[in-house]
Amino acid sequence: MRDRALLPVLALLTTVVLWGLSYPAMKTVVTVLDPQAVMWARMAVALLTLLPVLTRVWPRMRRADLPALAAMCLLMPCAYFFFESNALRYTTSMQAGIISSTVPLLVAVGAWLFLKEPLSLRALAGLLLALAGVSLMSLQGRATETASDPLLGNVLEVCAMICAAGSMLVLKRLSARYGSWSLTMLQTVAGMLFFLPGAPILFDRWDALLHGGQLWILLFLGAGASLGAFGLYNWGMSRMEAGRASAYINLVPVMAVVFGWLFLGESLALGQIWAALLVLAGVGLSQMRSRPRRGRSALGTEAAGR
Repeated sequence: MRDRALLPVLALLTTVVLWGLSYPAMKTVVTVLDPQAVMWARMAVALLTLLPVLTRVWPRMRRADLPALAAMCLLMPCAYFFFESNALRYTTSMQAGIISSTVPLLVAVGAWLFLKEPLSLRALAGLLLALAGVSLMSLQGRATETASDPLLGNVLEVCAMICAAGSMLVLKRLSARYGSWSLTMLQTVAGMLFFLPGAPILFDRWDALLHGGQLWILLFLGAGASLGAFGLYNWGMSRMEAGRASAYINLVPVMAVVFGWLFLGESLALGQIWAALLVLAGVGLSQMRSRPRRGRSALGTEAAGR
């Protein structure tokens, strides 16, 4: 029983490492290729990896679920990766990773708006604190060789996180009727079609990919960060509460900062470090749980502490 409870946690932790690595990996490859070409390659690699099991995981879609399935695919990976891949052209992988920590807060707000789940004042205060930190970090950013327009890049990254939060809410509803890998397959096919205009750009730069080592990065992004990470996250999320699962995203900025420093030599200015701590403090505040009061259920306490 304990092993069953541990497996979703291990799946989500593996996801966090893969997503943390994806930030410096994406930052590296979008400096060479157009973002659309990068994303088409990611989706194509992921789909090729899934082909052997295509007939087993392709879902039988109910007509009533088509709008929700379309919304899930449009939000993730289409809109999400459109915003994020362009964001990494203008900001550092560190800053983008830190902004990714706002996803649990956005999920909590989305659940309050659309699913009528309770939203505590602590969670709302945490969201405002985190957004203030993101704003300060963006405004203090200075154009550099690796971050030509941090403000624009960070705004695009926030848009990506809003899409991610929306997709998580829809996916949680659909996971009751569809397998996690079936939903991942749908997202992969949708992403490949959405980014199809990038295919000719990719083939025009094929020589640069072979000689520059970018091909290995694309293979990692497609098989690891796209297929592997999203499949593991979808599976883990289908086996625990949405708020608890999304909280694991809090570890992504830590991984992104470590890997950005390790592989790209990135760093934050002193003012941006304080702003980043403000973001993480807001996330931490929103995740604190209140002590259960007499007469309140454990489920109610958990929802209020999101």
